[in-house]
Amino acid sequence: MLPRDLKPEHFAGYPAEARKLVTNYLGTLQQLPLSFLSGLLRELIDYDYKFPAERKAREKELANLSALSAVHLKAQVQAFTEIRLSPQLEAFDWVKAPAQFVEQLSSHLWSTHQLDAFRKASNDYADGLRVAVPPEPPPIPRLGISVIGQGVASYDGPLFRKLRANGAYFAHVKPDDGLRVLLDAVAARAKKHPVPYGHWYIDGGEAADLADALTCVSYKGIEPTRTALLRKMQTELDRPGMGPEALRTFLAQLRPADLRTETANPDKPRDEILERFEIRLLTEASGTQIFSTVFAQWAAREALRRAQPLTLLVRFAPRQRQRPMNELLTPVSSRPEPDVLGSLVDADMGSYYNWLNQQRLPGAEQSSFLVWFEGHSQAVAIGPSMPRGTESSSAVDLGQLLSWTM
Repeated sequence: MLPRDLKPEHFAGYPAEARKLVTNYLGTLQQLPLSFLSGLLRELIDYDYKFPAERKAREKELANLSALSAVHLKAQVQAFTEIRLSPQLEAFDWVKAPAQFVEQLSSHLWSTHQLDAFRKASNDYADGLRVAVPPEPPPIPRLGISVIGQGVASYDGPLFRKLRANGAYFAHVKPDDGLRVLLDAVAARAKKHPVPYGHWYIDGGEAADLADALTCVSYKGIEPTRTALLRKMQTELDRPGMGPEALRTFLAQLRPADLRTETANPDKPRDEILERFEIRLLTEASGTQIFSTVFAQWAAREALRRAQPLTLLVRFAPRQRQRPMNELLTPVSSRPEPDVLGSLVDADMGSYYNWLNQQRLPGAEQSSFLVWFEGHSQAVAIGPSMPRGTESSSAVDLGQLLSWTM
């Protein structure tokens, strides 16, 4: 089947809101080349479980495409039309399984030497879409906070080397009750500017108690899900003929119900959008299942990319020491040995990546960022009012730093 043959009944298996959206724009979808449409449907089929920022972006994209004349629409996607597909791909049920189709499309593009042409077509389309539908600035300046070094008693090496040039380094921060100061500030900000999925707290260990105004994801909090996933992975790896590609396909098809465990608070309703976000963290990234620092960094990256939060506090926690992969992938009841200093080095680089990813969002020039060595006196503050590449030896507490940064 080709896109021109699409009918409303082909989307009967889509969730309710996704089905309504694609049928409203069916006439436009019928005019799109399959190599382009499959990627769009991969996003639309999960529309019901997307964050508000993602939903708005897809709605604007579809509205932009449908507003084009037939001639202009054809010109917009002409480069995708020139991608040659095999009969096997065209016969694949790409409507019901667009993600699996895109996987096979990637292999086909590589084997037929069309990957560069497809990448160029995708980049050109994305550039044109940004011009036609410019991103909206955030309602308030974004604030990012990274807390690193939990459990480290002392460290003589240099920290924040990649961030210092972009802000002010403070060498005499008062650490007393610093984490609580930051958490309370984030919670207060969320209450003052309530936005669905607009204020996040990600913890690489066990999350502190906070108000319901925050979207919270923690490594400890999803431990039952991680354990269930590792067991399924081990079972699949033990099957004859199971290889990396087959395992990746298996993981991509998992849904919250496949790994669902009883909640700690049965009276609290489930958030399927957040549950699916957590599942994707565990099934699409390398190391998030076994290393808490990787989990925290990847969760921050995906939250910024997908939800585009106004506030993001990320607290890194000690990860387990490196062991043979077979042991790492096997759930054990004993507590693994933590690598505290190695985790500090990981988190130092992770905080830099958090800042970089925040800078990719609309309103970056007005955004602020703070990174603090937990329990110690070192911090870097970045923001419009912070002089770049400077150092301060004055005594200051974290509350003051936040007030100067924002």
